[in-house]
Amino acid sequence: QPLAWEPPYAGGSSPRKDFFVLLGFAHVPALRPPLAALFLPAFLLALLGDALIVLLPALDAGLRAPMYFFLRQLALVEMCFSLDVVPRLLGTLLRPGRGVSPAGCALQLLLVLSCVSSECFLLTAMAWDRYVAICRPLRYGAIVSPRLCHRLAAACWLAGAPVALVFTVWLFRFPFCGPRGIRHFFCDIAPLLSLVCADTRVFEDNVLVATVLVIMVPFCLIATSYAQILATVLQMPSARGRRKALSTCASHLIVVVLFYGTTGVIHLRPKASYSPESKQVVSLSYTLVTPMLNPLIYSLRNKEVKAALGQVCGIGQWIQL
Repeated sequence: QPLAWEPPYAGGSSPRKDFFVLLGFAHVPALRPPLAALFLPAFLLALLGDALIVLLPALDAGLRAPMYFFLRQLALVEMCFSLDVVPRLLGTLLRPGRGVSPAGCALQLLLVLSCVSSECFLLTAMAWDRYVAICRPLRYGAIVSPRLCHRLAAACWLAGAPVALVFTVWLFRFPFCGPRGIRHFFCDIAPLLSLVCADTRVFEDNVLVATVLVIMVPFCLIATSYAQILATVLQMPSARGRRKALSTCASHLIVVVLFYGTTGVIHLRPKASYSPESKQVVSLSYTLVTPMLNPLIYSLRNKEVKAALGQVCGIGQWIQL
């Protein structure tokens, strides 16, 4: 049964009955202003870091290799994801009780599903790029051509859109009953399903299948790529060569662990263990924390990115520390 909520209206008019209300962090109302003050700088840092990653290759010709091309695409996806989720999160914290139209909620869900899918596929493409660079170095230039990179990037951006559209339209065709309080800070499948008064078992089964295909299949491909990379690196006679090869993969591996460690916990957990409050905390990891950390991870562990940042921003000596 849908759970009733406490209408947190602060002197304003109630939202329309067919509107949804995001109840993000409603269980800790006193912490909402401090959380907004904490999340806003993190959001701005994430946007600034991703924007720098996107702009640097255009300003530095040394960062136009395929690896940095895919990194730019990843930064763009994370910018889209953050812009889709965080402004509404801040609005929910500062002005609780504002309604969200069904069309607005559906659009946010569509963009969330599309961005998560695109990030899964882009991380897979980046792992494949590192596999070719380390395991097939003599043929790298011939295999990973600019034309192929652009096609892969387009496929990563577009592949998740049809699935996201199907599930968004399917979910919003269900009847929603009772109070429409979404126990989350953005429109997601699980909290919306708790408001549906209809049999959703077929829908949930299909969501599980799609989740496994979109999240676990790319993860298995990434794991396979790195298993072959590791086997190749261990056969290198030079310790310096082994360190150099592994250093080009370290940043990507950290990002993969951060991304899959949070999305896997949320989307692959048994429904019986679902807790809206705990999901909000974990969701912050891949909606706010990871987009903020990724530019730092790639810049601090990559000499070329650090050098380019130093030239562009005039902080070369500080970055080299």
